[in-house]
Amino acid sequence: MWDDPAAAQGLMQRRRALADDLKRAARLDEAVSDAGALLELASEGEDVEADLLEAVLAVERELEEAESLVLLDGDYDDNNAILAIHPGAGGTESQDWAEMLLRMYQRWAERRGFQVDIVDYLTGEEAGLKSVTLTVNGPRAYGYLKGEKGVHRLVRISPYDAAARRHTSFASVDVIAEVDDSIRIEINEKDLRIDTYRSSGAGGQHVNVTDSAVRITHLPTGIVVQCQNERSQHRNRDVAMKILRARLYERETALRDEKRRAEQGAKGEISFGNQIRSYVLQPYRLVKDHRTGLEIGDVDRVLDGDLDKLVRAWLLSQARSA
Repeated sequence: MWDDPAAAQGLMQRRRALADDLKRAARLDEAVSDAGALLELASEGEDVEADLLEAVLAVERELEEAESLVLLDGDYDDNNAILAIHPGAGGTESQDWAEMLLRMYQRWAERRGFQVDIVDYLTGEEAGLKSVTLTVNGPRAYGYLKGEKGVHRLVRISPYDAAARRHTSFASVDVIAEVDDSIRIEINEKDLRIDTYRSSGAGGQHVNVTDSAVRITHLPTGIVVQCQNERSQHRNRDVAMKILRARLYERETALRDEKRRAEQGAKGEISFGNQIRSYVLQPYRLVKDHRTGLEIGDVDRVLDGDLDKLVRAWLLSQARSA
C-alpha cells in the first residue's frame, strides 16, 4: 500500500463501502426490531400508533436503500464517476441552468459524503457556466449517477428577462466511469496534441497566473479533455490523461455494446423533445422523469440534491427491462 498510493486509495474506498453496508444492515435490523416491539405493545392495547407508523417508515427507508444497492450490479458501478455539464439552447438562461445542475450534484454528493473535484470550469458570458467537468469520488458513485446522463429541461420565469416571461432551458449531463490502472488503454503519444494555457474562471481554485492548464486532443477520435484545477501543469496533465483514458474506454465499449450505442444515440440534441427529466418552476412546481414517469412536487428539495427517489426509480426501471 505504501508503494502504490492509487491502489491503496481504491482499497480504502472499497473498505469504506463494505463498512457502510454493515452499518446499513445494522440500522435495518434495529428498525425491524423497534417496529416489532411497538407492534407487540399495540397488540396489548398501548397507544403507540404514531410511533409504530414512524418505525414502519424507517424500515421502509432502509429497505429502499438496500434495494438500490442490490440494483448496482453493473461492471463499473463501484467506480468513481466523471461528470460533465454543458448548457444547450437558451443562451444565458441555459448557462445559469447548467450552474444550478452543478450545485444540485455537488449537494447530492455532499449528502452522501462523496468528494467532488472540479477539473475544468468555463464561466458563462453573463451568468452561469459554459461547461464544467468534475470527478465524484465515493463508493458506487458511477452506479448512482449513470442514470443522470441525458438532457435536463428547466421551465421558469427568467430572472434575466425584464418582461418576466416564462423560459425553457436545456442542459446536457454526461457521466462516465473512472477506469483504474488494471484496465489497459493503449494511448500512443504521437496521437496526442497537448496544449497549455492560463487557467480562467470565476476566481479562487479556477484561476492561475501561469500556463498550468492543459488541453489534450486525441487526434484519431477527436476527443478533447482539459484540466485547469490543479496548481501544477504536471498534475493537470495527469488528471486530463485519466479522463481521456476513461473516455476512450467508454468509446471502445460503446462500439462493442449495442445497448450502449443506443444510449449514446438517444442522447441527441440538447433541446426540446430529447430531455430525460423536466424541472418546472412555473406555472406549477414539479419534477418529472420522462423515462420512469416519477413525479415529485418538492422541486426545491430536488435541486438541493435530494435525488435518491429519482435514482432508485431509474434503477428499478432498468432492472425490470433487463
